[in-house]
Amino acid sequence: MSGDVLIEVRGLRTYFPIRRGLLRTKVGDVKAVDGVSFHIRRGETLGLVGESGSGKTTVGRSLLRLQEPTAGAIFVDGVDFLALSGAKLRQTRRRLQMVFQDPYASLNPRMKVEDLIAEPLQIQGVLRRAAIRARVAELMDLVGLPAQARGRYAHEFSGGQRQRIGIARALALNPDLIVCDEAIASLDVSIQAQIVNLLEDLQQQLGLTYLFIAHDLSMVRHISDRIAVMYLGKIMELADRDAIHERPLHPYTQALISAIPVPDPDLEAAREHIVLEGDMPSPASPPPGCVFSTRCRFAQPRCSAEVPDWREVSPGHFAACHFA
Repeated sequence: MSGDVLIEVRGLRTYFPIRRGLLRTKVGDVKAVDGVSFHIRRGETLGLVGESGSGKTTVGRSLLRLQEPTAGAIFVDGVDFLALSGAKLRQTRRRLQMVFQDPYASLNPRMKVEDLIAEPLQIQGVLRRAAIRARVAELMDLVGLPAQARGRYAHEFSGGQRQRIGIARALALNPDLIVCDEAIASLDVSIQAQIVNLLEDLQQQLGLTYLFIAHDLSMVRHISDRIAVMYLGKIMELADRDAIHERPLHPYTQALISAIPVPDPDLEAAREHIVLEGDMPSPASPPPGCVFSTRCRFAQPRCSAEVPDWREVSPGHFAACHFA
């Protein structure tokens, strides 16, 4: 990998054991993430999209070791993140932060705004008390929160303002990477645009790198440089945002693209709409071969017998499909 790569993920697997009976005997695994590989360059935004249950959030949590991976490797600036412990792990964790999906559940209702934002600084012990107060004021101004709000509680704010508090918390330790886990999913459409614009402005000002997890492909296209499409624990396709929308190679990506409404009624009526039959299989018992084969309109006998290779079909455009 070139020197501009901040994060490199190789063969990431995160399984959750299934236990039954009085002795809690392990009888299987939920394969939430099953052999995922990608990289994120410094200063770029990688969008990660897919249906609910595809494993997107688990990828984000595993990347930060909020959930310990089962197997694979994660490199931060070439350093094996999974091999770190103690002080070195704490030091590297400062560089990797997360903005959570639900701004109502991710903020402690018993803490004032200034304490919520100051908490990461206090835990890491990087600043003295007076410097922490100044840093909190700086962060509130950076995300567009009024200074007089510092003594208020989270329940006194709207959803968009709460998400700004979450973003300020994530910025407190000057991170390199922020994982935005469905950070706009619970907000009104007009507020979503404000938060996305804020994230873009912060990226320009601070040189941030984002992993932007969402299910809204049109919003992901707006904010992302490249897009990875996930299904049942695996990445189906990864490419530049325009290539994904204009030349989708994987049948699953084609179905997702076809579901995005077009504002022109004539074009909307004339274009093809791909409807996926059935539900996503359980990650506890994924189908053999290609995991998408049970819902793919182009599936052949080979698809249910042989796992497709993850290959570069054209420069920078990867897909896991026998016929891409």
